[in-house]
Amino acid sequence: MKKNFILILSFVLLAFTACNSDDNGGESVAVAFAESSYNLTSAATQVQIKFASPAPSAGTITVSYTVTAAAYTTDFTTAPTAAANKIVIPFAQNATSAEFTFNKIKNAVGAEVKNVIFTIDGSSINVNVVGNKTIQLNFNETASLGTALSPEVGGPMQPNQVYVDLSSGKLTTVVRTSWDLGFYSGSEFRVVLNSSVKMSAKQTTSVNIDEVQAEDATMIINQGEGSTTQIDDPAGDITKTTIAAVSATDADNKVYLINMGSNPATTKPATGSEGAAGGTSRGWKKVRVLRSGNDYKVQYADIAATTHQEVIVSKNSAYNFTFFSLLDKKVVNVEPQKNQWDISFTTFTNVLPGTTPKPYFFPDFILSNVKGEAKSYQVLTTAFTYDAFTLANVDNSKFTADQRNIGSNWRSTSATGPDGTPVSQFVLRTDRFFVIKDPAGNVYKLKFTGGANEAGERGYPKFQYALLK
Repeated sequence: MKKNFILILSFVLLAFTACNSDDNGGESVAVAFAESSYNLTSAATQVQIKFASPAPSAGTITVSYTVTAAAYTTDFTTAPTAAANKIVIPFAQNATSAEFTFNKIKNAVGAEVKNVIFTIDGSSINVNVVGNKTIQLNFNETASLGTALSPEVGGPMQPNQVYVDLSSGKLTTVVRTSWDLGFYSGSEFRVVLNSSVKMSAKQTTSVNIDEVQAEDATMIINQGEGSTTQIDDPAGDITKTTIAAVSATDADNKVYLINMGSNPATTKPATGSEGAAGGTSRGWKKVRVLRSGNDYKVQYADIAATTHQEVIVSKNSAYNFTFFSLLDKKVVNVEPQKNQWDISFTTFTNVLPGTTPKPYFFPDFILSNVKGEAKSYQVLTTAFTYDAFTLANVDNSKFTADQRNIGSNWRSTSATGPDGTPVSQFVLRTDRFFVIKDPAGNVYKLKFTGGANEAGERGYPKFQYALLK
């Protein structure tokens, strides 16, 4: 079955004034390829050229191509069809992207160098290429055999989230306070909170975003304090978000009071401790989310405000979510495309089980990309050693839809001190490793080799992995 890998070509949000006048009054639209090259792993790849701002009118964008050891119709085709080594791609007014499909017919053989390089040549509207003007599509499709990686979560305050694509070995690092809400791109209309900063949400009885709201101290998440009904399902079930499904009937969509959580600490904690949530409060907001066709209409404001701001947030099927910052008032790039990452290193608001389950904040946490169809499970070394584990040993029944299957299971955070009492200390669990299946169906074994630096400071994870054949 063909798997569609969509290359979302990200862009720099800048606009320039062009020297000549055009359909958009002389103001150019910035466009760019974010990837300089890409290994084709599917028969069909949808290539999306992203615009920095909506197109002022309908039009076309033209790309040309050059080839190495490849021929049109023999080794590849495109849609729209190419003519004279050029593709003319149409787009609608207010579009934020233009797409074409690359169809790979023949793979590279052995060490053969075989590729197609596409170049943005121009457009019927005034555009300015900011960043990479070209992208090279390589016909090699082999997944990485594995390597050793060190995600840069940023030390004991762990200010970063890091997304890992095992098939390429690529690490994508994002500041975890850069976003607040994630708007789901699937068939459901759902909104998730940034669980890495201890956010919570509470539904009000109002549908008037301009009604003044008040802080609610019971919403603040501390260790073992707060309500599990005010955070998203920690297993990652998209049907169990604390913000209700966005209804097509506006009157059903209530205003939510949002506790924005807390920043990382600014002072380094004692060695062996963490400062991931020891900083200042990120404040409070009120939010109301409506539908706008197949997109989201987001109304938001400070809780004491009597006016609000409104933005349309579009679904993008190449990604699990479109992310929005309430503080910076803009859409932001966070996760890679949904089929181009497997696990993420983050801090996380989990739930402690018990008679009365309570939220609990975890640093050094690892999530699996279950919404992108990546899954994982744990193997104890009493059953198999890491070195001896092969593809034949994989138990597919253990791949579940819980994004916490790695979670905090790879480490402990206390040890017995010299006087026999527990002390804060990172402890790597060496009696286990993990099996990960990526969105393309590749299966890896992965073991963690560290989580602290030589001084004992947390926030320095290391791991190695290998492709199972």
